[in-house]
Amino acid sequence: MSDTEQIWFGTQIRRSPFFEAVQRWGARSFSVYNHMYIPRDFGDPVQNYWNLVENAILCDVAVERQVEIAGPDAAAFTQLLTPRDLSKMKVGQCKYVLLTNAEGGILNDPILLRLGENHFWFSLADSDVLFWAQGVAVNAGLDVTIREPDVSPLQLQGPKSGQIMQALFGDEITELRYFHLRELELDGIPLVVSRTGWSGELGYELYLCDGARGDELWERIMEAGKPFGLAPGHTSTIRRIEGALLSYRADMDIDTNPYELGLGRLIDLDMEANFVGKDALRRIKAEGAARKQVGLILEGEPLPGPNTTYWPLYKDDETVGKVTSAVYSPQLDRNIALALVAAEHAALGTEFDVKASGETRVARVVEKPFYDPKKKSATGAS
Repeated sequence: MSDTEQIWFGTQIRRSPFFEAVQRWGARSFSVYNHMYIPRDFGDPVQNYWNLVENAILCDVAVERQVEIAGPDAAAFTQLLTPRDLSKMKVGQCKYVLLTNAEGGILNDPILLRLGENHFWFSLADSDVLFWAQGVAVNAGLDVTIREPDVSPLQLQGPKSGQIMQALFGDEITELRYFHLRELELDGIPLVVSRTGWSGELGYELYLCDGARGDELWERIMEAGKPFGLAPGHTSTIRRIEGALLSYRADMDIDTNPYELGLGRLIDLDMEANFVGKDALRRIKAEGAARKQVGLILEGEPLPGPNTTYWPLYKDDETVGKVTSAVYSPQLDRNIALALVAAEHAALGTEFDVKASGETRVARVVEKPFYDPKKKSATGAS
């Protein structure tokens, strides 16, 4: 960092247990997510991308705060919050779920972890679900305790993450299946380890259960990863768009419903259990989604960086949608984007004009995800 560069931190924004460590390891800028600082820049984002897809990166994602649901009625209450059927979810399993409000709008798209028969964590995207869950509980008539525990995750992601995990935990860690978890210790540091992540690559999340040991855990992982080319990093916008992984508040919000995103598979309207938004989602399904999410290729020179505003999409001079996430992919050598468009304009091959960074480009609807559609990288499938 040059003498003229400054990062100002205040007491009103929380710091993760890895805050000092990531600064030592070169974090150059931060943003705020779930009321906590998250490192966003360790230098060149393209190099961060190649570090991820060729070796491995370690990311401070303690901003993924946990909402813990516990107590005799925890299973019933957890089901009340999500339209995904949890009746067959086993202890030690993780699921990608949606949380919806009474109108069917998406409040969050967390990973749900089941640690016990009546013990769950929602590992959150950026919204205040703790307050929402506590509010729902007031009139639910169920015996539950809802709190934010002292839990802070790291993401270890990339094709060599498995080898690094073996160096840390031994060969038994290779038996951990995709979207499953284990409670482990590393040098006495209490952890929950899951084979999940937000990268589209093979990866693990290590949930630190003692915030006082964050610095120690970070250094221990970086040391174990040195022979494998492990680098400090940040969640890669490039790779997540390639994999069509959604970002809450960017690609969806409270005014977006699951059917617009093609996530009807996460909704079970026929299950006996009730959940918030069931009637609204039944109506939306019957009427059909007015918008649909699509993948786009944007013609022209490589975009200078990700979009920082929504870019309008035009068809015959009429605004018919917006680009929600866009970036240049060095691996595909294409500008790729996710967009929400009017349903009647969502067919493959449809072309639009898009106002991108001050210039008009042609955008064309294509299949998504753009890369690794069968998720072979993340699942370890050959």
